[in-house]
Amino acid sequence: MGNLINEALSMGWVTMALLVGLLIYFQVSIKDPAAKKRATFKTFIGIIAAFLLFVAIANYKNNFYGENRLLPVSLVTITVTAFMMAIYFTNLGALLKIGGFMFFVAAFLSGYGNWLPQVEGGFPPAEVKLQFDSMTPQQLADEGEKIIFGGIGQSKVQGAIGKGQCPLCHGFNKGFLSERAPNLFGIPGRAKERLDEARYKKGKAVERDTVQKESFPGSGTAETGQEYIAESHACPSCFVVEGFGLKGSNDRESQMPRIHKPPISLALGELAAVDTWLYVREGVEPPTYEEIIKAYEKFIPEADRPKLQEDKPAGPASALLADGTEPVDQIFAKGQCVVCHTIPGIPGAIGTQGPKLEEGTNAPNRIKDAAYKGTARSTSEYIMESVVSPSTYVVKGFPDNLMPKVFGQKLSAGALKKIVDYLSQVKAGSPPPPIPAS
Repeated sequence: MGNLINEALSMGWVTMALLVGLLIYFQVSIKDPAAKKRATFKTFIGIIAAFLLFVAIANYKNNFYGENRLLPVSLVTITVTAFMMAIYFTNLGALLKIGGFMFFVAAFLSGYGNWLPQVEGGFPPAEVKLQFDSMTPQQLADEGEKIIFGGIGQSKVQGAIGKGQCPLCHGFNKGFLSERAPNLFGIPGRAKERLDEARYKKGKAVERDTVQKESFPGSGTAETGQEYIAESHACPSCFVVEGFGLKGSNDRESQMPRIHKPPISLALGELAAVDTWLYVREGVEPPTYEEIIKAYEKFIPEADRPKLQEDKPAGPASALLADGTEPVDQIFAKGQCVVCHTIPGIPGAIGTQGPKLEEGTNAPNRIKDAAYKGTARSTSEYIMESVVSPSTYVVKGFPDNLMPKVFGQKLSAGALKKIVDYLSQVKAGSPPPPIPAS
């Protein structure tokens, strides 16, 4: 604010000096006390109005190319100035009021325009063909960080999520308490320890108590730490870390999707980059690219190995999980909603970590709950609030902070609308609505 005032004074000091000089002149030249009082008061109002006008101009100048959306403040300030002067300068009152009204309308339209989500234009980023097999370990690790978090350095940014969507469930920092999936800090050393756990059944896949014994018939179990990491990605239900199984499965089934399958569909090179980052970021020498690929080939049959999509690099940290062009079932899958929630009518949505989403029935009742402190007044508003601000109301029996708070930034407005429209129609005891084609 101080800088704004200084700039306003530097711009308008000549005008301000003239008005002050005029004020002094009136004090000396006007003899009639009543006339002197009127002239002094009007000049003082003029000084204030001029000061506000230059503040408005300085604010407009400073923020014209900025992103803080303060431009309407300038127009409002000019509006106030115009109406204030109209009160005391009656001979120009009509003109000043018309001008003030015009600035008010401009301020309203400018404010509304700045309130709308802003889209930055420009050319799309150049496509870069990635050759994972020719990268150094550090280059591979950088690509892995992009895949996990959306960009280099984004691992330090809370809420950053990349194509792999790993942070939706996993923690990556030492001491971080993960409730949905194991914390992956220390995994390079811990992977070897898992092989020796009695429940893992190293070399004895048939004796496992999990719903899936092997990634595919004949693949067997991991023999090395890197093979354990590869198996965990390719077949999460082959071994489930204690306490992280699908609710009600007694740790016999994992809630984690196979990340080489849709909707994530990481290619082998991308999986190698992710694993390399897990080693490099902890200062541990990673296996070679060839060793990591070989580990994945052991657990992913050739027919199931996705190709790198048009050799495009992982998107930026702001990339959307769903842009709204997809059918609603794909939006639920891309957002990993199906991992934690049971959603009637959505294939594969049998999760139990979160409440069953029959929001056509649930939402009206929860809005009436005395414990509800949100602002929703309708089913649609409640669903939107639950997605973008899940801690506003936590359903009884489920812990807070289990659901990520990033979906307001990671799902487009169109994707959110499709989620709201679908869930609004899901009611307990009624057949689920059909899934629209798009």
